[in-house]
Amino acid sequence: MRCLRYHPAAKPFYHLLLFVLPFLLWNCEGSDASRHAQQEENYAPEEHVPYIRPASIIEALENPSSRWVDSVFNTLTPEQRIAQLIIVEAFSDKGPKYEADVMRLIKKYQVGGIIFFQGGPVRQAKLTNKYQAAAKVPLMIAMDAETGVGMRLDSTVQYPFQQMLGAIEDNGLIYQMGAEVASEFKRLGMHVNFAPVADINNNAANPIIGYRAFGEDRLDVTAKSLAYMQGMQDNEILATAKHFPGHGDTDVDSHYDLPIIPYDRQRLDSLELYPFKELIKYGIGSIMVAHMHIPKLDSARLLPSTLSKPIVTGLLKNHLKFKGLIFTDAMVMKGVTKYFEPGEAEVRALMAGNDILERLNNVPKAIQAIKAAIVRGDLTQAEIDLKCRRVLAAKQWLGLDNYKPIELNNLYEDLNPPIADSTNRILAEASITLLRNYKKIIPVKQRRRTRIATVSIGARRTTVFQREADKYARTKEFIISRKATKKEILKLQKQLRKYDVVLLSLYGPSIRPSNNMGYSPEAKALVRHIIRDKKTVTVLFDNAYAINQFPGIEESEALIVAYQPLFHAQQAAAQVAFGELKARGRLPVTVNQDFRYGDGIRKGKVIATLH
Repeated sequence: MRCLRYHPAAKPFYHLLLFVLPFLLWNCEGSDASRHAQQEENYAPEEHVPYIRPASIIEALENPSSRWVDSVFNTLTPEQRIAQLIIVEAFSDKGPKYEADVMRLIKKYQVGGIIFFQGGPVRQAKLTNKYQAAAKVPLMIAMDAETGVGMRLDSTVQYPFQQMLGAIEDNGLIYQMGAEVASEFKRLGMHVNFAPVADINNNAANPIIGYRAFGEDRLDVTAKSLAYMQGMQDNEILATAKHFPGHGDTDVDSHYDLPIIPYDRQRLDSLELYPFKELIKYGIGSIMVAHMHIPKLDSARLLPSTLSKPIVTGLLKNHLKFKGLIFTDAMVMKGVTKYFEPGEAEVRALMAGNDILERLNNVPKAIQAIKAAIVRGDLTQAEIDLKCRRVLAAKQWLGLDNYKPIELNNLYEDLNPPIADSTNRILAEASITLLRNYKKIIPVKQRRRTRIATVSIGARRTTVFQREADKYARTKEFIISRKATKKEILKLQKQLRKYDVVLLSLYGPSIRPSNNMGYSPEAKALVRHIIRDKKTVTVLFDNAYAINQFPGIEESEALIVAYQPLFHAQQAAAQVAFGELKARGRLPVTVNQDFRYGDGIRKGKVIATLH
């Protein structure tokens, strides 16, 4: 080995090297330390990374892993992971024994969520706090509230059904309603609304959708569904489009039997599926699959679409590229239970590709059947685990990783804010549809010798419409039942002889629209007699399709459709009748050859489809 020898001529070089070398070594060491620290940062365990809430729930579901999701998932037994895929029903008006049964399902099986139905807001809030306190994993709370929480709970705001909204041209109003529904959901500690109804109702005989749909036009239904969905999801409530792949063209109610849809894929693509395809593009967070048999999509005999792999996985997930949560429709409905036993139905629903099973007949039996299916190989634990992780990721996106009990103080006031009343008024004013105005009887004018009567059929007391009409003219009020006797009818006809103009308002059996208004033949004959005998402004406070229940109604001098007997709808209809408000609504469905989709006299001008 050769040794380096010191040479006098190299003296200056060695001195420089001795001076610089410590700095080079220090810098090299610092660089290595810095690099080591950077590596530690890059490879830090995931638990050190704070959760950043994805902009959309779809993003959260596509990567269902986070510190919270992983930690919760790892505490769950295989059976509890199955239970996370189950939502059970709950009422707040059925008493302690019923509440104890729900509590047992939460404590014993650790079900994933609850769907609340009828009751009261304070009672529901107290129950929610109790149920959440008992749950190992925070519960996902849902409600089937197409018209807001007032559809299920007393002492709360009810917004219009979708047919009434379908008459409105300004979809921004529907977005605002969706935002307010979201606010009320959050105040009640809820996370998922099974709305909007994205079905296209083009069958007047449909017994289950009808007034629950925005109408019969696919573009209108899509735009309004999108507005409602965005109003909720922009405010952190999960929207659920239903009833995939489209329940609008059936005359069978899937609550009682299995509807059969005979149409082929081309027809479904062009009509029924269109709103769902567009909502998927814009980030709908969840979709509910209906119980319908569609032989052209799945030829298996009497197989509900909920249990069909070609429909749920093949069509919805693979073809339409839906990445959100998939809910079954209620598993207690005859559309599924008529042909499949509890347990078998839930197994088939998971095999088909659904994520969450809603409203089961028998939770223990379903869990045991799913465990048996895993042993057989019909399902795998890995499939269940992924679904469970997706449910947990949705819960975290919805804020359940930081669960807080519902504050009970001021709950009633918070659920009845002034803005909700203003929104309901604006929605009503924008929806009133004027279908006929012969010789411009509207606006009704109180001339010196003109005597005006207001007749409300189906009411029990003086109506909001009658009281509002009395503000603009001197009127005489009459009220008569939908089931009036012949004697009562003859008496009213005699009383009306001295009146020149009649404002005739027609009411159904409840505040929600009806498929059958329940008028006796005598009451229907009375409607026809008044229209023929007097100058009549007829106002229908019910389902637009109900026009067909009143032969001769098209002969009214004026015909107004107000869709529902909501307070503001009755006020707005009277204001239109007396010219205080211009009609702006348009018919969202075709009722018959006289009144078709799009018809309406708006802002004093006839704007109607060509017949």
